[in-house]
Amino acid sequence: MLAKIYRPARNAMQSGTAKTEKWVLEFDSETPRTVDPLMGWISNADTNTQVRMNFDTREEAIAFAQRNNLPFQVTETREAKRVIKTYADNFSAYRKRPWTH
Repeated sequence: MLAKIYRPARNAMQSGTAKTEKWVLEFDSETPRTVDPLMGWISNADTNTQVRMNFDTREEAIAFAQRNNLPFQVTETREAKRVIKTYADNFSAYRKRPWTH
């Protein structure tokens, strides 16, 4: 059973970065998902997919996986490139495009 270690992406419904600082360790499913014939729900017999552990640092998550002899895969996240501007930049003489209505 392969453990995935990653930092979750921010929520698409919010502009904040809450719950993205911690590292998460999750397990991949070893059995395929099946569809319940009566209700149509998708289920899985593997209960390890319900385990989700949070760690403060990447190294703590890796140490936990190594201590428990778990094969793991670390996925690095891309940091968002932020361009910080001020309101006064809208009226700057050095704008690349002229400001018009």
